[in-house]
Amino acid sequence: MIGDLSIPVLIASVLTASAPLIIIALGETLTEKSGVINLSLDGVVLFSAMAAFVIARQTDSLLLGFLAGGCAGMFTGLIVGYFSIYLHLTQVAVGFALSLLCRDLAYFLGNPYSRVQGPTLLATKLPFYDSLPNSLQVVLTQPPTVWIALLLIFLFYCFFSFSKAGLSLRSVGENPAASFARGLNPGRIQMTAVLAGAFLVGLGGAAYSLSLKPGWGRPQGAEGIGWIALALVIFGGWHPIRVALGAMLFAFLQVSGIGLQNLFPGVPAQVFQTAPFPLMIFTLVLMHFSTGNTRKQDYSENKTQGFAGKLFLSRAPKALGKNYKQE
Repeated sequence: MIGDLSIPVLIASVLTASAPLIIIALGETLTEKSGVINLSLDGVVLFSAMAAFVIARQTDSLLLGFLAGGCAGMFTGLIVGYFSIYLHLTQVAVGFALSLLCRDLAYFLGNPYSRVQGPTLLATKLPFYDSLPNSLQVVLTQPPTVWIALLLIFLFYCFFSFSKAGLSLRSVGENPAASFARGLNPGRIQMTAVLAGAFLVGLGGAAYSLSLKPGWGRPQGAEGIGWIALALVIFGGWHPIRVALGAMLFAFLQVSGIGLQNLFPGVPAQVFQTAPFPLMIFTLVLMHFSTGNTRKQDYSENKTQGFAGKLFLSRAPKALGKNYKQE
């Protein structure tokens, strides 16, 4: 127990809080696996959250709200992809500029809807809810975003590890020139990955304003999440399971901070609100260095075997952030 949080409540809270971050981080993982890095995440999350809330409120439809958030993310992905893949501009510069633009646009366009009520995606009960023990009832009463996030973890692992399309995507991320020589179209594959990844980032942003932190305002509550997602992808080794576990760790730190705040009322609330960010980075750095030498050694000796090997032995795509000019 942490503060007033029992173990079932803690687990349920961690799953709920981590779901949007998992979706966002997996979207960026998909993008970076193709060799393109999208640094606009933080602004895109806010822009998508704003678009989702506005559309959901105007239409009174959560489904349209989530679609609007995903489409808003995909639109920004189109900008990143076009400027990075086809115009060959520096990916870092494009991402930073777009992040700032999306953030300011979100606050400006969403200002009329600040602090107004709108539809909210609530937790739902499973069909066999009544037959479950009380502790499982607490843990498994979740909004649909949690089940979507968990399903995406499984689908991404299978996609990258076993599907032909996933192997082609990884090939482009490693060596686009060699992929082109084998008959693949690196530009098309990268653009598809960027658009699909950005759509997921937009869905994650929508999950903040329509489920986890319902409503819109300044601050919205999702500020900084994009940078955390980028850190999770890097220190998670571009592996969907490790990335998702990192997102759950960050959510655990956030939820624990709320519980500890009740235990130590004399400590300023800002301490517990900001502590998860540096603690998360510090933890991920320790994990990275503790497994870094093992990863390099096993790659050089070609001894990566089985599920455990694929889980812990991951590295950045060799062509990540490098523009490929097809000749």
